[in-house]
Amino acid sequence: MSLRRTLRPLAYVSLPVFALHTLAKSSPIARYYVRLAVYLSTVGVCSAWGVVCAVGMSLIGRKLDVFFVVARTFYMIASRALDIRLVVEGEEHLETRPAVFIGNHQSMLDILYLGRIFPRRAAIVAKKELQWTPLLGQFMTLSGVIWIDRGNNAKAVRSLLAAGETLKAQRMGLWLFPEGTRSMREHHDLLPLKKGAFHIAVQAGVPIVPVVCENYWRLYRKNVFGSGTLKIRVLPPIPTEGLTVADIPDLAVRVHDLMVAALREISPPSKPSSIPSDKPGEPPRDILSAQASSALPVEPDRASTQASEDNNSSPAHSRRSGSDNGTETEEDDGMVLVGRPK
Repeated sequence: MSLRRTLRPLAYVSLPVFALHTLAKSSPIARYYVRLAVYLSTVGVCSAWGVVCAVGMSLIGRKLDVFFVVARTFYMIASRALDIRLVVEGEEHLETRPAVFIGNHQSMLDILYLGRIFPRRAAIVAKKELQWTPLLGQFMTLSGVIWIDRGNNAKAVRSLLAAGETLKAQRMGLWLFPEGTRSMREHHDLLPLKKGAFHIAVQAGVPIVPVVCENYWRLYRKNVFGSGTLKIRVLPPIPTEGLTVADIPDLAVRVHDLMVAALREISPPSKPSSIPSDKPGEPPRDILSAQASSALPVEPDRASTQASEDNNSSPAHSRRSGSDNGTETEEDDGMVLVGRPK
């Protein structure tokens, strides 16, 4: 009898696991949804663990390390459950303080790469809508996240400027996704970088540390959720001392180009059919830009940059369509956008 009682709880656990494993092997679609459920369940469990950590670590004066502890816990669990490993190059640059850390934002799977590299003594910027997500919202609030109200530009700007003062005073890091929305695509490219992260860095006089995760389209997209190894490259800090607000457009373009170059170096080669071209018979845009970049450094056209800034500042261009999360404003920097891939 005692042996039966001992084995019964194991049966309750092993049978569902066996059923899920069998279901995942039945078809690629089933595998996708089973792995997605495992991933989201791990997010939920670690969010609950995060609430506990946030309360406990705040009491001992280590509130700024909550994200680091919870991120590493999430990576430890999720990477094993999904058999996805991340290899990091340039990890020493994550020790830069104070600093603004920026990364490319492909999908919700980015939470996994954040789990691997999220630095100590750092906080994040997130859209205010996540504040009411069960467990996740409470954990993020207790961990010192900086909430941005996407519906109120004035409040968003004040929040970002205050964030710059805070990170400099406390010699901490601040993480943002400056593309402002997810940019998952088969070819290797980034959306234009919005300016909020650069305003924070320039006005606080702190360096920017770009982080690039390789394109993982082959592993994760709609109805595909595979396993494998991904590369992350942390680029050297880019100083902002002596720069002014007028330098921000050029700085954003320069950092964007550095991140795109790194993305293409660490990602598998794109299929020719996946790279868009402007006109039939012309080489793809990615190939043209790569050739130009390898030939000589290209200075951005200040007139065209200024014209673009002026257009974007007008009411007709203050919002950008095309995101599956609705329209976003210029201040949507660093939004942690959670949802299934397109």
